[in-house]
Amino acid sequence: MNRRLLIVLLLVGISGSSYGQFDGGMRRRRQRPMDFQFDRAGVPDWETDAEFPNDVFTFARLRYNDYGGWGKWATDYPDSDLNFSFRLQQLTSLKVNPDPVILDLDDPKLFDFPFIYIIEPGHGLGLLDEDVETLRRYIDNGGFVFVDDFWGEPEWEFFYRDIERVFPGHEPVELPLDHPIFHIVYDLTEKPQIPSIQWLYSGLTYERHDAQTPHYRAYFDDEGGLQMIICHNTDVGDGWEREGVDERYFHTFSEKWAYPLGINILFYAMTH
Repeated sequence: MNRRLLIVLLLVGISGSSYGQFDGGMRRRRQRPMDFQFDRAGVPDWETDAEFPNDVFTFARLRYNDYGGWGKWATDYPDSDLNFSFRLQQLTSLKVNPDPVILDLDDPKLFDFPFIYIIEPGHGLGLLDEDVETLRRYIDNGGFVFVDDFWGEPEWEFFYRDIERVFPGHEPVELPLDHPIFHIVYDLTEKPQIPSIQWLYSGLTYERHDAQTPHYRAYFDDEGGLQMIICHNTDVGDGWEREGVDERYFHTFSEKWAYPLGINILFYAMTH
């Protein structure tokens, strides 16, 4: 999608957003058949303008090859991607593609998408030298990367070993709560820790004892432009995926934190 057009649409449509706009509250999740690729499992569909097929935002997930072959790239897919796309078009006047996409680093279409999502990189991204070069080129050309859902120091070290090759000479910076990304649309009062739904009734919001503090780190370019946000010790994607599973989880984490944070990150990335 044209980045300038996306910025205009965001500016026009998002200024009135508030926590009270989740029309109808949580949506009950329908059981997904095994062939989920062709089933939206109850997530509403909508039409886009056929005359302007490229003038929409498409949520893009990166498929990577983790070292253990676990397929971690697909965690929460496709429900999180479908739900976030739906809420984005519901809560803003941004034109959104109802069908998210999966991209590989060797896909020539990668550079058509200004925003990509990486989930569960704690077992490493398995980046080959050519992958590092491609990801670096994608970022240098204005692409933004949103990294999510990995826990504890060992997983951080696995991820860092890969990603430092993409950002030679740069180190990730912890974002303070007063950074605009936490306030640009929704005014977040804390840096949220969003647990996976399995931890809802445990009384804990962290999944490991070395993961009690959520971290929001970022890589910046030499001019101070934010190129990648890394959400560590939190699970934003589960807040999207599981919104229809449990009403308490929806109100406590999905509605309150996961969607507002996701929209903030997208809006900040596309306007800076």
